[in-house]
Amino acid sequence: MTWLVPISINSDAQSVFDQFLGDLEARLTDPATDRYELCREVLAQVMYGRSYATLLSDMPMAALNCDANNATFEAEYYMATDQERFKQVKPLLWLWKNLDLTPFGQNPVTGIPLRRVLAGHIFKKVGRNFKCWQNVEFSVGYNMEVGDDVVVHRYVLLDDIGGIELHDGASISDYVNIYSHTHSVLDGPDVTLRKTVIGRGARITYHSTVLAGSIVSDDGMLATHALLRSDIPPHGIAMGVPAKVTRYKVRPEQEMGEYHIRAATHARVPDRKANPEFPEPTPGQTRQPGPEDLSGGEG
Repeated sequence: MTWLVPISINSDAQSVFDQFLGDLEARLTDPATDRYELCREVLAQVMYGRSYATLLSDMPMAALNCDANNATFEAEYYMATDQERFKQVKPLLWLWKNLDLTPFGQNPVTGIPLRRVLAGHIFKKVGRNFKCWQNVEFSVGYNMEVGDDVVVHRYVLLDDIGGIELHDGASISDYVNIYSHTHSVLDGPDVTLRKTVIGRGARITYHSTVLAGSIVSDDGMLATHALLRSDIPPHGIAMGVPAKVTRYKVRPEQEMGEYHIRAATHARVPDRKANPEFPEPTPGQTRQPGPEDLSGGEG
């Protein structure tokens, strides 16, 4: 049962917003659309109130920074990044990031639907009613798999270079970091990619961190400021640094249902090396994150 109440705005303004978002969705769906041209035009219009061509003539520094061709992302420097796939999502990530800094992005009426539209053309998968607040960062975006009714709050880092799954009803609170790559403490360039999975109805709460390869089972919860480097079983509540399960949610038996994500039995994606200078793990080998992974996901 939701605790939120519906709010509406002026119908004329809502109509303008709906038309803008509908046009954007239609143009992104059209395979003939040049995404770079589209996104720089949208940024010029929303941020500066003029066409890109006019902005380029009047304010060339501002215009050039509207064009994702003239910008780089950290992920472009990663060996593990699929450059062709990233090229397709790059202008959309640039649009997302920059509009978050404007009144359009800060306004939930426009910002949330905009991100929902963009996610449909960036993510590997996105379900219905995706709700993402402002200033969320991704590594590449195209390795995100998001279910129905997922909520991601402000200032979250989703390092999806190795893959992140957020299943139905998952909630990611403000300032959370979720990683899917890790560095060896013995040799920083030795990077391992591990898919991280957040189960149905799981909650990752304020300022907590999930390290690469962790699985949070259905209805699991990670407490505030906790550091998870292993797994959480169904209904488990983990807290501390490193996080340990200290208690379980008490649920009526009829509410338990069938588990979709249960860490103990979930099929894990094998680890992969991001740097070809280091040997790949033995085929089929996937291990739990260990102390050497506390180096986190710094680039």
